[in-house]
Amino acid sequence: MGTFFDTICAPATSVGTGAVSLVRISGPQTHAAVDRVVRFRSGTAADAPGYSLKFGEIADLDEVLVSLFRAPRSYTGEDAAEICCHASPFIVSSLLERLEEAGCRLAEPGEFTRRAFVNGRMDLAQAEAVADVIAASSAEQHRVAMNQLRGGYSAELRNLRRQLLELTALMELELDFSEEDVEFADRARLRTLLDTACSHCRQLADSFRLGNAVKNGVPVAIVGAPNSGKSTLLNALLRDDRAIVSDIPGTTRDTVEETCVIGGVLFRFIDTAGIRASDDEIERLGIERTFRKISEAEIVLGVIDATDSPAAIAEAVDGIVGKLEPKSQKMILLANKMDQAAAFHCRRSGLPVMEISAKTGQGLDGLRSALSAHAGLVSASGTLVTNARHAAALRSATNALRAVSDGLDRGLPNDLLAEDLRSALTALGSITGEITTDEVLGEIFSKFCIGK
Repeated sequence: MGTFFDTICAPATSVGTGAVSLVRISGPQTHAAVDRVVRFRSGTAADAPGYSLKFGEIADLDEVLVSLFRAPRSYTGEDAAEICCHASPFIVSSLLERLEEAGCRLAEPGEFTRRAFVNGRMDLAQAEAVADVIAASSAEQHRVAMNQLRGGYSAELRNLRRQLLELTALMELELDFSEEDVEFADRARLRTLLDTACSHCRQLADSFRLGNAVKNGVPVAIVGAPNSGKSTLLNALLRDDRAIVSDIPGTTRDTVEETCVIGGVLFRFIDTAGIRASDDEIERLGIERTFRKISEAEIVLGVIDATDSPAAIAEAVDGIVGKLEPKSQKMILLANKMDQAAAFHCRRSGLPVMEISAKTGQGLDGLRSALSAHAGLVSASGTLVTNARHAAALRSATNALRAVSDGLDRGLPNDLLAEDLRSALTALGSITGEITTDEVLGEIFSKFCIGK
């Protein structure tokens, strides 16, 4: 990563995929570099005010529109410009060459957003949300990412950290007056704050399971006995022939994963190998993988062949239910092939059953509504943590605050309590970037695309 005393440039759009491309420039020599490359009909980039748009020509190359920004009121907090040209790969590469000749260098991945963070335009959690906004493929992913980008999540953390910082300062002040037996930190208030902070951190950390599901797609495992219609159901939900469908039992020997958006939420459907006893080594490996996928799923669709005998149906239901974790997983039992069955009876009580036909589409709208309803419960749960780094930091903060609480119970001295409070503050500060290292920053921004 170069220094912030140089000026960087990079394409901010994919080249050759549309009518126009955008080349972004940021740094102290931005406007001078633009004036060396672009000839304007009137005035110069150096003389133009911020938030202005100028038409110009690049000799023997293209006509362009240039958006000009002045520090600190730009995305990066520096002088910046965006050149809009035609989306020809030749034009874009030639423009970048001319900008390099004018004193710019090609930006590294995430360097524009890293400069925005270092220059105080956003905190680290907001900077990481930029990548999530770009990658959002559903309304719910967009909602969560935008809440983080706009600072709602960061505001929660800052308020929590400010309260802990105040108490840490008071406890450390007591250490300076330890010989005078002075108590600045009210112990009752400290206990209340600790309980509140610890609960808040734990709730945020626990939300990562759902937040990760929203970000990467709510995992839905489609499970059942061989030839119960699992692959047909997957194809019907996707409205595409993604999985091989056959009357031969055991056709699906490995998991097949595909995503689609239902009700504004991305779902990741996993078609699994049919559950049955088998002597075939490959099929047994597929069934073992099925059991792993069941444990990872947020929702399990248990597909039952409604044309089977009552005994076979009961055995199939027991085989699926026995693999569930009721506290963290939701199961929807599907009586499939209702176009061929006169009626469906399940002797196991207390289980919701939906009657469908994956082949004809009967009941699938109701199934989509049930999936959306579950996703609605997810989205209504407030702030969701979608970043594994944040979740780990919140768990560290929770453990440190629990240590402070235990220390109060045992009457530990203030210096030990203050040390644990500082650990909690460090963990929370690492999320927003108030406490971080160049190594961490490099790891985070290296995953960004060029030009962002």
